[in-house]
Amino acid sequence: MHLLQPLLHPPENEQILLGQAQRLAGYTLGELAALAGLAIPPDLKRDKGWIGILLELWLGASAGSKPEQDFAALGIELKTIPIDQQGRPLETTFVCVAPLTGNTGVVWETSHVRHKLKRVLWIPVEGERQIPLAERRVGAPLLWEPSEEEERQLRLDWEELMDLIVLGQVERITARHGEVLQLRPKAANSKALTEAIGTNGERILTLPRGFYLKKNFTARLLARHFHL
Repeated sequence: MHLLQPLLHPPENEQILLGQAQRLAGYTLGELAALAGLAIPPDLKRDKGWIGILLELWLGASAGSKPEQDFAALGIELKTIPIDQQGRPLETTFVCVAPLTGNTGVVWETSHVRHKLKRVLWIPVEGERQIPLAERRVGAPLLWEPSEEEERQLRLDWEELMDLIVLGQVERITARHGEVLQLRPKAANSKALTEAIGTNGERILTLPRGFYLKKNFTARLLARHFHL
């Protein structure tokens, strides 16, 4: 039997990355944590990013919290996605923090969102609350890049949301804006404020915002890949 070991260095090519991700499929988070010597939190309330950290460890990801992709040399971003028993996503997927100032002349082609979503290694993980964290299984990986239609949808939503930010309407944006991409507050607490543009072009303080993929988008992507 192949002895499973974490990749100690960033993978040299996508075959190595995908091969390692495929080997993790079927293992529980508890088994992977024990093999890697990582403590398991009782739940994810205080450790929301723990599953991502565990899988980054196994896959040799290098970016950490840097703005580049997790596997910068390969141009691939890693996204874990909690799913239900039918293989449907249980929550929206964080893409990146949204810039609320200094957006004059920004275009989709050079945007951070597009950069992060150019190529994504999706790793589904059982996410239903009744399954204890240690017993949740890792699913088969999917290496994805947006089709022309998916990119078009993302671009239209991004342009609409960025227009609202630039026009000083950030406070009016709700999670309902956007077909596949949404903008939501992203802060550990309500004291973490950041600068933005107000309705009259003045500087205001507001909660940091993040771009998130809506569940309808990731559900279609997973369904197509896993023939659900």
